[in-house]
Amino acid sequence: MSATKPQPLPFGTVLGYAPGGVAVYSSDYASADPIELPDRHSFRHYVDKVYTGYKWQCVEFARRWLLLNRGYVFEDIAMAYDIFRIPEVKRIEDGEKLPLRAFANGSRRPPEPGCMLIWSEGGEFEETGHVAIVTEVLDDCIRIAEQNLNHLRWPEDCDYGRELPACYADDGSFWVQCSFEDASILGWVIQTDDNSFAEQFDPIDPHLFQIKLQAVTRPYSSKAWLNIANPDEAAYVAANGNKLCSVEADQDKYFCLSQSAVTELKRASNELHPLFMHATDYVLQNEKLLEKFNIPQEIWPRIHQSWNNRRNQMITGRLDFCLTEQGLKVYEYNADSASCHMECGKIQGLWAKHSGCDEGVDAGAQLFQNLVEAWKGNDVDDLVHIMLDKDQEETYHALYMKGAMEKAGIECKVIRGVNSLRFGTAGEVLDRDGNAIRWVWKTWAWETALDQLRAELNDTNRTPGQVRFGEPRLMDVLFQPQTMVIEPLWTLIPSNKAILPILWQLFPDHPFLLESHFELTDNLRQKGYVSKPIAGRCGLNISIVDSDNTTLDATSGRFEQQDYIYQQLWRLPRIGGYNTQICSFLAEGRYAGACTRVDSSLIITNNSDIMPLRVVSDKDFLEL
Repeated sequence: MSATKPQPLPFGTVLGYAPGGVAVYSSDYASADPIELPDRHSFRHYVDKVYTGYKWQCVEFARRWLLLNRGYVFEDIAMAYDIFRIPEVKRIEDGEKLPLRAFANGSRRPPEPGCMLIWSEGGEFEETGHVAIVTEVLDDCIRIAEQNLNHLRWPEDCDYGRELPACYADDGSFWVQCSFEDASILGWVIQTDDNSFAEQFDPIDPHLFQIKLQAVTRPYSSKAWLNIANPDEAAYVAANGNKLCSVEADQDKYFCLSQSAVTELKRASNELHPLFMHATDYVLQNEKLLEKFNIPQEIWPRIHQSWNNRRNQMITGRLDFCLTEQGLKVYEYNADSASCHMECGKIQGLWAKHSGCDEGVDAGAQLFQNLVEAWKGNDVDDLVHIMLDKDQEETYHALYMKGAMEKAGIECKVIRGVNSLRFGTAGEVLDRDGNAIRWVWKTWAWETALDQLRAELNDTNRTPGQVRFGEPRLMDVLFQPQTMVIEPLWTLIPSNKAILPILWQLFPDHPFLLESHFELTDNLRQKGYVSKPIAGRCGLNISIVDSDNTTLDATSGRFEQQDYIYQQLWRLPRIGGYNTQICSFLAEGRYAGACTRVDSSLIITNNSDIMPLRVVSDKDFLEL
């Protein structure tokens, strides 16, 4: 007879106490009590106002244990395996930075009590890795304390959760065995000044952070290569023809990135998403900050509701980066209604097949499947109405996303414009066939609906709260309390440029961020700066000013009445006559693919071209 498998204990149950009396909790999220944990903020844990992490993940426990027992914490990281490369911790008492050293499994310096044991990405710890605190080191095993594993109570009178077999080799190296066949241990991280036997992480060759322009070796054929029997490709051809970029002379050209550059892009994307989420939560806890986003106060409760609703998750967004030999810097996060997914995830791959470009691999090859998995992980339980305007770009973008939804098993229906919609007897919005709109994915920006709301609030002839029974507007659909919208309403916060100065305030001198402020500072004047409207889009109303106070470039547009933020000038690399930006696409908050946007001007706009992007090995890249 087989033994009954132990059942996980409810979320938040104390499983045991690690040395120093630090509690370890069950993180069985399926059993989390929605009354005790009603919103996202309630899942964030703090100790004396120091953020330790998301309840009750492995990283949260490691940070909390170090804070309570050693008085220092490590920086926010995207994945547990990133801890292996963190160079320092910060002592809370005085802010002093203390060195961290990483020792690979098999190092001649063994782990010691209080150090962190780190697992790599993959297997049992797919995508994230894992971290535990070493509590005791013996000749034949080590003992560890950890969260977010099996959610079971520890053995009686133990201050550790598991033992892992370990041994010394004849050469004095120390090896720890992983208990999961499909996972592996990277090593351990110790706070120490002594770097004997520590891993040496040499800086990446700056040349690997270049972007290189190449051309296919065989003559480019102008023969049609997109299949118009596929609705999304037909819509794309109607908008752009059988080409990726608009310039005829560039049809055979493509850009290359090194594998090291893409690895860094992935790390930056995975690290920045949680930082933007942290800043979003910070803003929503502080009304004075929220006022800076120029969002009507009447909609604030809806934004809070959207953020607090854990079901209301992002599917995708796009981070815009500058990549140079100095590394990566992020300009902004298009967390709401980001575009160019089809170009990244499909068109550039089909271009390579047509052109005979077999150098490296397609930088967007995995995007579609990552979107499918994101939709599978969402809680959609009804028909999704895909809402779009009559713009051609929105059409193929919507059809591409429709394909991902359908592959994920989600029923969906396309609605172009709002003219076919009507109100039901209870004020709900119905489609042409009488289906109530409950789930929406949209290409429209939330700002479009906000503009309608602002106009209504300024209408002195309208009674507040009045129910409409005429033709529904976009805002009547999206602001219905019973409607779940993707991307959710709270994405207004990370998409707004006002988040950038707040990020800089929270994470000053972060290597992926640019200095940003609400006011133009002397420091920015000396460095050069970019002024951006807080709710601007498409590269409109942007000015680029150098350190000599010379305006290098500027765009006009419809956002001139908005408040502005000021961001440090960090110029795009100019390659083959184009200023070249790297776009990183995320699915469920994780890196999912990349493409390039290029323009002869300094400012990337919605009219800027996209050119194919390939990823090649470091060795091959340096030989290009």
